[in-house]
Amino acid sequence: MKDKKLQSTIQTLSNKIIEAQKEIRILDAIKWDAEIAHDFFAKNCQVLPKINAEYYQQHTPLLFNPELKLNEFYDIESQIKQKIGSINPVGKIMIHMCQEYREVIHMLMARGTPQFSQISQTLYGTSTEAFYANGPTIHDLAILMNQYASNLILQTQNVKDEKKYDAQYACNYLNQQIQSYFKDHKNLISVDISDTLVSDAAAGADKIRVRKDAIFSERDLRMLEVHEGWVHLGTTLNGSLQETCTFLSKGTPSTIVTQEGLAVLMEILTLSSFPERVERIISRIDAIHMAEQGANFIEIFNTLHAQGLTKDQAYSRAVRVFRGSTPDGKPFTKDLAYNKGFVLLYNFIRIAIKQNKLHLIPLLFVGKIRLEDIHHIDALHAEGIIQAPHYVPYPLNDMAALSCWLCYSLFMNKLDLNKMESDFN
Repeated sequence: MKDKKLQSTIQTLSNKIIEAQKEIRILDAIKWDAEIAHDFFAKNCQVLPKINAEYYQQHTPLLFNPELKLNEFYDIESQIKQKIGSINPVGKIMIHMCQEYREVIHMLMARGTPQFSQISQTLYGTSTEAFYANGPTIHDLAILMNQYASNLILQTQNVKDEKKYDAQYACNYLNQQIQSYFKDHKNLISVDISDTLVSDAAAGADKIRVRKDAIFSERDLRMLEVHEGWVHLGTTLNGSLQETCTFLSKGTPSTIVTQEGLAVLMEILTLSSFPERVERIISRIDAIHMAEQGANFIEIFNTLHAQGLTKDQAYSRAVRVFRGSTPDGKPFTKDLAYNKGFVLLYNFIRIAIKQNKLHLIPLLFVGKIRLEDIHHIDALHAEGIIQAPHYVPYPLNDMAALSCWLCYSLFMNKLDLNKMESDFN
């Protein structure tokens, strides 16, 4: 029998977390304005941008009082411990959210200082982080993928890669596709054009935004439909549909690893990814690794430009590395989440199949969750405190075909590919 009083308490405290985090906007708080780009190019790309702690305070002031916001999360955490407990699965998740939001506040307070990147690495990881004891690192993945990316791009490019669709076309296309996918709640989501977006497109709480001057290929649009729509909007909507654990509609930095991992995984499983896309997210690992090793903004900009990117593209990609930090400081490591998350999620699914726990896989879509919390999510689902996700993309809502493929992959790991290659040759 459901404990109505407990559910009411969870819902109340869950809503307090949602309300408390509203003013915390990480990417808005660490962005560089257009004047920085103009000045950098005016000086022939040879002078480091003037970004320091004072710059962030003046140009991107926080929307909240940090001390008051820290106290607010301390108070919510205290209420969770008193009314739910720190051993209860939902209590553990909510307490971790409060603690992580406080880390985010400390990170934003440290913008333009070395501590910013230190906290970023705590929240998002580093390029030299191993996937298991003495195992390969995220940067090792980039090294391996770089051996194939360029040749794959050359061998696979065709008309689907032509950048010929403007923002209005992209908006119309994505609206049609997304409305069809979220057919039961199509009035709750939309696709709009943005004048201020830095990336080509991004998903918010209830919409996908498309940058006004962006140009897309057919492959880009399909990828955005899956990545931003099916996954990012999908998990937000599934979380907001929860009756009790409404906090699942909002994510902390550690949930971003799961979110971006799911998004890249779905790109791969639906055959919506493509070599240029993979090269783009792999190159972010290389850039972050360079910054971790001491490279400054100009050195990374020049490296990217030498690899064939236009100056504008190289600048935008380099900014992603140093936003929130300084042009000669350590990096903001959020962009590691795409590949780190993909590797973790792909192997989690294989292990779930190996252990006959297929029921865990759709639960990845109940909302914005950490992979580490999946067993808590499972327990709460069994209790009826968390409802099954309403929207789960087709490769994972019926695991029949996928599970067969992944069963074979468990055996493929036992084969020596170099020896197989030698025999085939």
